[in-house]
Amino acid sequence: MKKKRNSLRQWAQAVLVTAMLLPTGIAFTACSKSDAAAPVEERELLVSAEKVTTLPASSLRQLAGAYAGSFKDQIKYDVAIYRMRYRTTYQNRETEASGLVALPVNRKSAAPVLSVQHGTIFQHDEAPSAMVGGPTGFEVFAAGGYVTLIPDYLGFGASRHLLHPYYHQQYSGLAVVDMIKAAKALYAREGIAVSEQLFLAGYSEGGFVTLAAQKEIESNPAHGLRVTASGAGAGGYDLTEMLAGVTAGKPYSYPAYLAYVLMSYNKTYGWNRPLTDFYKEPYATRLAGLFNGQHSGGAINRELSTMPHELLSEQFLAGLRGEGEQVLKQALQANSFNNWVPQSPTRLYHGTADVIVPYANSEHTYNRMQAGGAPDLALVPIQGGTHSSSLIPMLTDLIPWMQSFEKN
Repeated sequence: MKKKRNSLRQWAQAVLVTAMLLPTGIAFTACSKSDAAAPVEERELLVSAEKVTTLPASSLRQLAGAYAGSFKDQIKYDVAIYRMRYRTTYQNRETEASGLVALPVNRKSAAPVLSVQHGTIFQHDEAPSAMVGGPTGFEVFAAGGYVTLIPDYLGFGASRHLLHPYYHQQYSGLAVVDMIKAAKALYAREGIAVSEQLFLAGYSEGGFVTLAAQKEIESNPAHGLRVTASGAGAGGYDLTEMLAGVTAGKPYSYPAYLAYVLMSYNKTYGWNRPLTDFYKEPYATRLAGLFNGQHSGGAINRELSTMPHELLSEQFLAGLRGEGEQVLKQALQANSFNNWVPQSPTRLYHGTADVIVPYANSEHTYNRMQAGGAPDLALVPIQGGTHSSSLIPMLTDLIPWMQSFEKN
């Protein structure tokens, strides 16, 4: 759960600092689509893809040099940026989603595909496809030879009319998977050869979305996809455990995230409960206008309290602590990774000093997955790392690990 566009900028700096671009390859063999019930008929998922700019390798090399010194020589390709719209599923209906595709120009051999999932954003102009203020930073992967997909997520870009289904496992996973599949048509049109390697990576909400996409792929063979390796950092994988911290009455330094989950579930699941069911005044009234895509996370935080007993209504909080609010608790359980075991090589990263998403959340998730028989799973603790400081150490480990699959 990262703040504003800093989540993307941190990725840019981290990639430039480590700048060791990954391996080669990925091919996708099917174009079938799935929704909440079952896969539907094959059809074209790509709606449109327009080229918006080309980033010269020379300029990316200069940027890399500012952060990474000798690693600037890893930047080999100009990068063609496309804004893509594609079909996906929301509330059992087809809708359009969007994102960016960054293609290495004039790469001679087949390229890997890497889908990178960004952290929490609140404003519409923070979406990758908005490209406000320039490149997202993820494009550096493409400059090293990767076909790089950068999903907006539902609720942003082409689907900005929706409230983002925040921490909703299925809609998050489908938005990524359908973009991976839809991009096949773009590769064919532009003559881009891709190999059989598919990598997933993300941090904070992006870590959650990464596992959601991996689960969607591994649980539904009809997608015709296979994950080569997946790296997820500091996501809230067990939402019921996160809830326990709230009900214990501990201060929460970023209350906008808590509000985001409640606002999103209320809309996504069609509960449409009055906000006074959840929040005390004046917060209920304030929140009604804060999640319209115009306010940053910091701005929302300033309108809320960091103390759950001040923010949440007494009846709601009592229900959370007791036997009430079963529908919400079931939704949190359904969107937690408590009953799924990853089959692809997977690494979980987390800072041990993270107070936004506690380290124990990843630790307990790892233990459950290991007990369930995960064949290739590792937990990489980042000693003393906070939610803000752990991204670069994550990539320092993740990128060489992904590179190692070139030899397999």
